[in-house]
Amino acid sequence: MTIKAKNWLKITALCGVLTPIVAFACIALAILYYPPFSWTENALSDLGIQAGATAPLFNFGLIISGILALIFVTGSYLLLGQKMTGKLGAFTFILATLALVAIGIFPENIKPNHYYASVAFFALVPLSMILLTASLLAERKVKTGLFTLVTAIVAATPWILYFSVHFVKGVAIPEMISAVSTSVWTIVLSFQMVKHDPIQPNNI
Repeated sequence: MTIKAKNWLKITALCGVLTPIVAFACIALAILYYPPFSWTENALSDLGIQAGATAPLFNFGLIISGILALIFVTGSYLLLGQKMTGKLGAFTFILATLALVAIGIFPENIKPNHYYASVAFFALVPLSMILLTASLLAERKVKTGLFTLVTAIVAATPWILYFSVHFVKGVAIPEMISAVSTSVWTIVLSFQMVKHDPIQPNNI
């Protein structure tokens, strides 16, 4: 790996760490500015159509974090895209980051664009993880492969429960569980991207 590639890898890894920081900070501030928000009654996207500072904080937070995540994927692609399933997984994750940006560009009151973007994001994330799991395990990167599989399961399970047993009225909780699990994966992989040069089988 060249010095230029190493430096780009560090930049993309930094973007991977910054992505959840920006997203969750903006979501937290948006909720702070909108006291009526309910975790059991609302969707997070409800914040994107409120008056005052709430909507800009939420929408621009998603747009910026989506762009950061897109940059992060370009680095992870160098490490996870060797096999066809890895390339498909990285490409699917790219589509998920674009969907995240679209959620911010098209707030909840812009229909059906917002709905399609939201469904795409929460469906593409676990799908990309499953594809990446297959690639990682095929390359004997067992630890990261199993961690990625667990992430996919945690990201998908709240949605399966929501549509099967409707354990809450709103979707904010399933959205947050899925987002947090994906963020943990992104941060862990970001540190691995900096530490391993190149990633060797069985090391991650």
